Amino acid sequence: MPPPLAKLALEDGTVYTGRAFGATGETFGEVVFNTSMTGYQEVLTDPSYRGQIVTMTYPLIGNYGVNHEDVESRRPQVQGFIVRELSRVPSNFRAEGRLADYLAEHGIIGLEGIDTRALVRRLRVRGAMTGVLSTEDLDDLSLVHKARTAPGIVGRDLVREVVPERPFEWREGFVSPFASGVLPARPLRHHVVALDFGMKWNILRCLVQVGCRVTVLPGTATAREVLAREPDGIFLSNGPGDPAPLTYAHDTIRQLVGQKPIFGICLGHQLLGLALGAETFKLKFGHRGANQPVLHYRTQRVEITTQNHGFAVRLDNLPSDLVPTHINLNDHTLEGMRHRRWPVFSVQYHPEASAGPHDSSYLFEEFRAMME
Repeated sequence: MPPPLAKLALEDGTVYTGRAFGATGETFGEVVFNTSMTGYQEVLTDPSYRGQIVTMTYPLIGNYGVNHEDVESRRPQVQGFIVRELSRVPSNFRAEGRLADYLAEHGIIGLEGIDTRALVRRLRVRGAMTGVLSTEDLDDLSLVHKARTAPGIVGRDLVREVVPERPFEWREGFVSPFASGVLPARPLRHHVVALDFGMKWNILRCLVQVGCRVTVLPGTATAREVLAREPDGIFLSNGPGDPAPLTYAHDTIRQLVGQKPIFGICLGHQLLGLALGAETFKLKFGHRGANQPVLHYRTQRVEITTQNHGFAVRLDNLPSDLVPTHINLNDHTLEGMRHRRWPVFSVQYHPEASAGPHDSSYLFEEFRAMME
């Protein structure tokens, strides 16, 4: 039996017809693209992709299957998944299953067989757009109407959909032999409280690897709840969506600055900026991939980074207490900053990069040194 038809409709009226894989049904989200050649399982399970339908630009996806070691959260987080060609026969000694079966198990709709180059070019020219992906409603006009009336990303609090229900402890460092040379293992000498806004698990592994026992609190926790744990340092995690409506996080972070060393990544970087008086804005189509060049001002070295974000901290009116430390060489947006007076710093990209380059793993060492 051939796979069922599926359609993707964008809010600008464009419709793409292909074949469904994974689950069937209907879903909506912001349609974005990722330029990584590998790491599709990490992409699927990254909570930062909540509310988004992800298109992979690399044409063949699924060729190395899926396994339990490469996940970044408990389940896939994307709203939908689009590829040019799905590999139905994985070939890798680590594979434990097929991508299509994995998506079906978790209710994620996949679409293959469309011209992903044309879709990505449209998103680059017109910007990320709301779309509807369906195997049930195949009427173009109906789908376009749904795409135009579906909720967008701006102004929505997607963090509450992915935060953990309760605090927990994390003690696991690197388990894969492939990661052993990235960060040397150190004794657990520091206690870090991580505010989880939708955190990737490899961030926790990196913190443990450099000598931190980690207590994870939901991103909705108050400053009093954080400080009651008596941490040596505070970590602000990545997460999905627009940072502006997360006023509870702005307030918490504002109260924590100056109390303990703070390190933020991605959404944590944006929230730190907002807490200290900076502004954020929505990027046209975002930065998503494992090949983004970033200049580190202090060393004048270019780091190849993994990124996944649709918003950025505005550089042209950065508050005087914040100093830029990294810049994106593609579009000159802010990629890192530090506080002039307090031990506080953040980056927009992902130094844990479990399926990407390791140029920026030194940042975890810098956080450990800051706590010392």
